[in-house]
Amino acid sequence: MILTDTHTHLYYETDIDKRKQLLERCLENKVSRLFLPNVNSETITLVNGLVADYPEYCFPMLGLHPCDVQQNYHAELEAIFRAIEAQKVWAIGEIGIDLYWDKSTLEIQEEAFRTQIQWAKNRKLPIVIHCREAFDEVYNILLDEKDDTLRGIFHCFTGTGEQAEKIIGLGFYLGIGGVLTYKNSGLDKVLAGLDLQHIVLETDSPYLSPVPFRGKPNESSYLIYIAKKVAEIKNIPLEEVAKITTNNSKSIFGI
Repeated sequence: MILTDTHTHLYYETDIDKRKQLLERCLENKVSRLFLPNVNSETITLVNGLVADYPEYCFPMLGLHPCDVQQNYHAELEAIFRAIEAQKVWAIGEIGIDLYWDKSTLEIQEEAFRTQIQWAKNRKLPIVIHCREAFDEVYNILLDEKDDTLRGIFHCFTGTGEQAEKIIGLGFYLGIGGVLTYKNSGLDKVLAGLDLQHIVLETDSPYLSPVPFRGKPNESSYLIYIAKKVAEIKNIPLEEVAKITTNNSKSIFGI
């Protein structure tokens, strides 16, 4: 059985011994494919360092997180673009729009989002989207940019069934994480009505730990708890959840 964490910030742990233990726990829980999104130019080195240490398990994705789109965003984009040109990446991400923390930067967030979508299109890469309290804004941009090359993952999906269908209609996958295990999230009811061909699994570690670790730092090994919840909702074996979602990740990333 192979489980794929399509979105983890495992590189935030910089202690070599602790990082090794994190990876060992991943492998114990059959989580052997880890896709790493950076958030800004400073985290490129952290992502690449982890990939260099564990190249058979870790795969880099590069982009400018919407919360890091500030007044210096042109310089940030230039630095990340240079890194993308200089190395192999499997997606552009995480990118998108976040209006939870700061609505005043919407205009430059939209510009940065569109710029990075073009990077992905030009390289035939998927995008990994961060969307928080900005569904309509993100969706409208995706509608504008839609063509045969636009594809990817709607990371940390926690929306409604209607929103899920809209995303699927654009050819995107839904990234399902720890929120699925929360008692009153409603995400379990949404997932019950979806075909697993449209989802991938993720932790977003060290954030959004699943039950029974809610409130504590998350880690990629906990993906097993998310997969088990999917299996419970769909009433299918865990191994089938792993197979379908990992195959979906392979379709997206090409590896």
